[in-house]
Amino acid sequence: MIEIDGPVILDLIKSPSLQRMKGIDQHGYFEPYFPGMTFKRFEHSIGVSILLKRFGASLKEQIAGLIHDVSHTVFSHVGDYIYGFETNQDFQDNYFEKFVKDSEIPNILKKYGIDYKYIVNEENFPLKERDLPDLCADRIDYFLRAIEITTKVHPKEINQFLNNLLIVDDFWVFKNKNLANKYALQYLEMYNWFWSGLISAVMFKTMEALLKYALNKKVITTDDLFTTEEKVWAKIRSAANEDSNLAHLLARADNKIKYKDSTKEDYDFYCQIKPRIVDPLFLENKKLKRVSEIDPEFFKLKEKYSKPKEYYIKFLERRN
Repeated sequence: MIEIDGPVILDLIKSPSLQRMKGIDQHGYFEPYFPGMTFKRFEHSIGVSILLKRFGASLKEQIAGLIHDVSHTVFSHVGDYIYGFETNQDFQDNYFEKFVKDSEIPNILKKYGIDYKYIVNEENFPLKERDLPDLCADRIDYFLRAIEITTKVHPKEINQFLNNLLIVDDFWVFKNKNLANKYALQYLEMYNWFWSGLISAVMFKTMEALLKYALNKKVITTDDLFTTEEKVWAKIRSAANEDSNLAHLLARADNKIKYKDSTKEDYDFYCQIKPRIVDPLFLENKKLKRVSEIDPEFFKLKEKYSKPKEYYIKFLERRN
């Protein structure tokens, strides 16, 4: 249990932009494929802010961590596929500053003498966000939440990772090379089967097709993409009763139609998924090293999975 008592943090948590995150799934629409194996962007956002505070980040960096995901559309990274940011999955990063500017967040920050322009500049906050393959608060939080929910990793093991981390020159660093190695391999495993497996590709492309069709038929609007998933589902599922094409796309998204990993000669959807491989730093004899420097097998795996994954998806007959 952690008590949050900072006034600006509390005001931001109560804001409409943060409260909306309670209606945004972290992974998109995985429930038909992995029942119960997900969490909300709200939980993740709170977690990033708490993690930053625990490791001594400034209040402004804690704020940046708290609001870093507010520009996500419904179904999170599905928005990247709708708006053409498929390869890098960074639509929300590109839209972030505009979203914050047009929200209530600047006025909340102004109340406490904080300029929102400073907060939305990622370069000011290296603990919150770093390019791959480095660790950052964002990456650490969503990974540890994911392994707890999907593979039932015990909280003791999660705390072992957290207790072994320290900050060196604004980098997240492990004290122990074996734990750094273990973390890197578990992260890679999560990437391969959960974040970027065939099921993820199917989910992204079926949801892209469903939402684009719903937008084209004016079942939903672009404004709806920035509400909550409950509101969007209510409109789509109601309209599907009168539109057979929409109903078929919905059946695909609900995992009611069989599919297979196919070839470029015979497919319905082509999908790319962003690579997400971390190569953690660790301390050895007061020097910083990476896992890939001490583990030849991991080095090969890092090279192998450094490019976006590609899938050719073919749909088959309807399931009973």
